[in-house]
Amino acid sequence: MPEKKKSPAAKNTESRMSKPQVTKSTKPSDPPRSVNHDAAVAVAQPLNAAKQLSSFEAAMKLFHARKLAESRELFQIADSGPERDVAQRARLHIAMCDRRLQQATVNLRSAEDYYNYGVALINSRNIAEARTHLEKALQMAPGTDHFHYALALAQALSGDLANAHDNLKHAIDLEPRNRIMARQDADFAPLAHQPPFDLLLYPEKKSW
Repeated sequence: MPEKKKSPAAKNTESRMSKPQVTKSTKPSDPPRSVNHDAAVAVAQPLNAAKQLSSFEAAMKLFHARKLAESRELFQIADSGPERDVAQRARLHIAMCDRRLQQATVNLRSAEDYYNYGVALINSRNIAEARTHLEKALQMAPGTDHFHYALALAQALSGDLANAHDNLKHAIDLEPRNRIMARQDADFAPLAHQPPFDLLLYPEKKSW
């Protein structure tokens, strides 16, 4: 997709959260702190491959349950283990946790805000979340051609070709120049000469 606009909010998604610091109180009157049991056990003992994998698996369960802060702690533990493959996957998930936690603070108000942020997510290949934001933009401002175009692209990249075709057709019907843009868009290139996209982008083929 040529030169997609990036929202200033999208830049925040690349920031990293600093590693949480655990401090011990020296005052006997302080109330006990809440500590993740799995994390405490893993930190208290030297991390071997089995404990590293156990931390990673526990982190994944929390990650899928959308308990991002808790899963991030366990991914950090898994990152410090001896198995490089597990550590690398843990680092990737730490980055995902950071982005999702940061996104919770993004302030999106207008349809254009949702569109710009959705395009930034397409550029970073976070397609599922891009679709969510672009769909929100269309709900707020239906009939906006570049919203339809961007959503069509996100849907095409995620394999939802039927809806991608429908939204691209809407974009072209609203603004015919979108047909030329799609022809030149590298992200649409794999579909440009496949039905039904070929006739949508190259209607002159009907007379061949």
